[in-house]
Amino acid sequence: MDYEVVIGLEVHAELATKSKIFCGCKNEFGGEPNTHCCPVCSGHPGVLPVLNRQAVEYAVKAGLALNCQIQRFSKFDRKNYFYPDLPKAYQISQFDLPFCKDGFLDVRAGEKTSRVRINRIHLEEDAGKLVHSEWGSGTLVDYNRCGVPLIEIVTEPDMRSPEEALAFLEQLKSILKYSGVSDCKMEQGSLRCDVNLSLRPFGQAEFGVRSEMKNVNSFSAAFRAMNYEIKRQAKLLDEGKPVEQETRRWDDQKGMSFVMRTKEDAHDYRYFPEPDLVPVVLEQDYIESLRASLPELPAARQARYLEEYGLSEYDAGQLVAEKEVSDFFDACAALCPDKKELCNWVLGEVLRKRKEAGEESPVPLRPEGLAALLALYREGRISQKTARDVFETMWTTGEDPAAIVEREGLAQNNDAGELGGLVRELVDQNPQAVKDFLGGNTKAMAFFVGQVMKATKGKANHKLVNELLQKELESRR
Repeated sequence: MDYEVVIGLEVHAELATKSKIFCGCKNEFGGEPNTHCCPVCSGHPGVLPVLNRQAVEYAVKAGLALNCQIQRFSKFDRKNYFYPDLPKAYQISQFDLPFCKDGFLDVRAGEKTSRVRINRIHLEEDAGKLVHSEWGSGTLVDYNRCGVPLIEIVTEPDMRSPEEALAFLEQLKSILKYSGVSDCKMEQGSLRCDVNLSLRPFGQAEFGVRSEMKNVNSFSAAFRAMNYEIKRQAKLLDEGKPVEQETRRWDDQKGMSFVMRTKEDAHDYRYFPEPDLVPVVLEQDYIESLRASLPELPAARQARYLEEYGLSEYDAGQLVAEKEVSDFFDACAALCPDKKELCNWVLGEVLRKRKEAGEESPVPLRPEGLAALLALYREGRISQKTARDVFETMWTTGEDPAAIVEREGLAQNNDAGELGGLVRELVDQNPQAVKDFLGGNTKAMAFFVGQVMKATKGKANHKLVNELLQKELESRR
C-alpha cells in the first residue's frame, strides 16, 4: 500500500446509572416503546433539567481510569440540530469545558505497544431510537433512550491500522467494565463507536480528508468497516479523485458503507452554554476519593498475574480481558495452589462454556467447587477425562464435585495390585503386541493402555497404568 492509514475513534458509552441524566426516568434497556420517558426527556416546553450526580461521578471515574486530567470547572452546552429522535431539537452536551481531557491508553496489538491519546471525555444525553418499518410504510420513534447518560470518548488520530483500533476498543471496553461505569453491552446499544479514517502518502505530514462511519454496532463490524474504507479511499486516490469529508453509514450485511450527509463542523451545531444548568465545580478531595474508589484495572491485574503467579503474558491478558472471568479466577486462586493449572482450566473449560452460553453470561460455578474438583484430580482420585465430565455437570447443577463422583461411581482406580494383575493378564494374552513393543513399535504401548482402560471402564489411573505396563513389558525381554 502506498498510503498510511490514520484512524481516530469516537466511542459512546451509556452510563450504568439507575435513572436518566436530567430526570428521574428509569435508565433501563427494553420496555414498551415510550414508557420510560417524561416531559423532561421527551422535550416538552417549560421543563427544566436536573443533573444526575451519579452520572458526573461515573464520567470522572472513566476519565481517571483512562489517565485523563480532570477539569475542576466544567459546564454543559446546547448542541443544536434537528433530527426526529431528538425531541428538543438540541442535545445537552459539553463543548469547550468537558469533565476530562488529555488522557491516554497504552494499547497492545500483536507484538507492538503504542500510546493512543484521548483528547477528551464529555458527558451528554442520548437521543431516542428510530424504528424503521420492515414493510417500508414509515419510521417510528421510541423516546425511551432519550436522556440516558452518555460519555463520549474522543481519541486523537493516533491509530495506524484496523488491528490497532480494534485492540484499543477491546481494551477500552474492559476498562469501562472494570471501573463499573458502563455494562458495555453492544447488542443493547450501550457501547457504540464512530470511526474517523483517512489516508495520506507515507512521509506526508498533513492528514488526508477523513470520513466518519456510523452505525458500527460491534467490534467485528468496526474492523470490517475500516478495511472497506481503506480500500474505498485508496481507490479514489489512485484514480486522482478527491476524498470528500462526509458521514457514511456502515451496512454490515452488505459489507459496504453509504453516504449519509456532508460532515458537519463544530460551528454548524451553534454550540452555546446551556442556560438551564449551572457550571459544575469539582473539589479536589472529591476527585481523589473517586480515584481511590477505582478497582484494580486490567493492566495492573495482568502485571500481578505475571509477577505473583508466573503466568505468561498471553495467558494473563486472556484472563483480564473480561472482569467476570478475572474475578472468578482471583476467587479460585485463593483456594488453588497450582495457579498455572487453574489458568488452563479457566481459559479452557470455563471460557468454552461461557462462550456456549453467551459471552456476557455470568459464571455459574462457585470458586470453591472448581477448587475442589481440581483437588480431586490433583490427588489422583479422578482422571482428567472424568474431571471434565464432572465439570460439565457442575456447570449445570452447581453440585459439589465429590458428591457427583460418589453418586456416579467415577472414582479412579489407584489399586496397584489389582491393576498389576490385569496388566500381566493382558500381556500374557497378546504375545504379538509384546513382540512389537520389544521391537521398538511404540504404538504397542498405546494398544495395551487402551485395553486396560477398556477393561476398567476408563477408571484406571492412567499414569499408574503406564508405569506398570512399562515395567511388565521390559521384564519380558
